[in-house]
Amino acid sequence: MPGTQPVPVVNPSQIMSKVKPAPLPPDTVIGGYRVVRRLAAGGFGVVYLAVDNEGQQVAVKEYLPSSLATRPPGELLPQVQPEKLSLYRLGLKSFFEEGRSLAQISHPSVVSVLNFFRENETVYMVMNYLEGATLQDFIVTARDLKKQKVFRESTIRSLFDEVLRGLRIVHQHKMLHLDIKPANIFITDENRAVMIDFGAAREVLSKEGNLIRPMYTPGFAAPEMYRRDSSMGPWTDIYAIGACIYACMQGYPPNDAPQRLEKDRLSLSLSRQRGVYSDNLIEVVEWCMSLDPLSRPQSVFALQKELSREGERRYTKLSVGEKVRLQFDTIVTDTKKNLAKGTRFGAKAK
Repeated sequence: MPGTQPVPVVNPSQIMSKVKPAPLPPDTVIGGYRVVRRLAAGGFGVVYLAVDNEGQQVAVKEYLPSSLATRPPGELLPQVQPEKLSLYRLGLKSFFEEGRSLAQISHPSVVSVLNFFRENETVYMVMNYLEGATLQDFIVTARDLKKQKVFRESTIRSLFDEVLRGLRIVHQHKMLHLDIKPANIFITDENRAVMIDFGAAREVLSKEGNLIRPMYTPGFAAPEMYRRDSSMGPWTDIYAIGACIYACMQGYPPNDAPQRLEKDRLSLSLSRQRGVYSDNLIEVVEWCMSLDPLSRPQSVFALQKELSREGERRYTKLSVGEKVRLQFDTIVTDTKKNLAKGTRFGAKAK
């Protein structure tokens, strides 16, 4: 690119592994936005609170994968090892394309991308700064209150109706989110549900780079995300939606896909919710979380139709036999957990 410096290539011995790249210092100006402070950092990049020329607050996301690049404190340019340069550039291109695609989407349930640009040999995505809390924060708070229901069924249905409206638009733009989880569903102070932190660019790196550890979230990632040769589609995001609804019902994420492929306990876990949530909602979660992609809803529209079904809700109570089996299963699971804890902590206590 004219007028820009090439990415500094460094000798591997100069880079200490597992050292996270330093964030940009406060008051750094990038693309006309002044950095106020770092908001969050993950394996793929850093998010900053910044202000534009008119003093309006925005969130700026910087492409800076910690497994491919480093940056000493006070520096602007990332440093990349020679053998990682092509992968770094592939992720950068994908991140840029993601910004361009998201900028074309205008929906209250999809994070608004106001601008995206290249600078400092990386890419920045400028988004609306949202105030509120993530769905994960709400789940943990509700769970800690130890009520029978983590969320009311009507709350779950209306929340995911909102999210699915946004996801349907995303899929219509030939995009996938690929990292839907409670931490990436933001509930604003105006009670709007917004999908944030798309994972498509991360997925490109996971598939292409042998040296990159996969960047999916256990429990919410569909089985096909664990395989390099599998095709992903709307059904991949739909699995994650089912897992999010499960988390809203149970207060915890479901078992991850590899565990489920070995021994699937999803139906057993959901049967504990019978009589608490309607049979229809439980069936919707099982449908979304089918291990076989072809057995899931193939489009957001199909799922919306089922989730918005009105009419009398059936609640099936557990039979005495089922209750006994569940209690026995709980005892076995708890015993295994306690034994694992004992092994882990017992060794240190000696």
